[in-house]
Amino acid sequence: MKKTTKQKNEDGENVVLAKIAEMPEPDRAMAQRIHEIIKATASDLTPRLWYGMPAYSKDGKVICFFQNSQKFKTRYSTLGFNENANLDEGHMWPTAFAIMELGPEEEARVVELAKRAVS
Repeated sequence: MKKTTKQKNEDGENVVLAKIAEMPEPDRAMAQRIHEIIKATASDLTPRLWYGMPAYSKDGKVICFFQNSQKFKTRYSTLGFNENANLDEGHMWPTAFAIMELGPEEEARVVELAKRAVS
């Protein structure tokens, strides 16, 4: 039996939440909060895994992803955006943001970026 779009979205979210649950702290808390923000801000994005990382896609194309610091043993986690994200600013703009801590200022920035990415 072929799965509906809703079932595929639920499956993707369950896989992403399971991947987040495997992360050590503080990455787990950051990934969970970013997941909540993206779901609330850019609800048309579909959660999925992309190269083993929580990611969010639209029309099958990954728009943004979270890379926990433990994945490549870096000192910070990363919120990254792919070419289909609408973040263009002239001839040069950032496509990845290092995150050491996710406080109110950083959360507001994630909201802004998620809204722009899908605009």
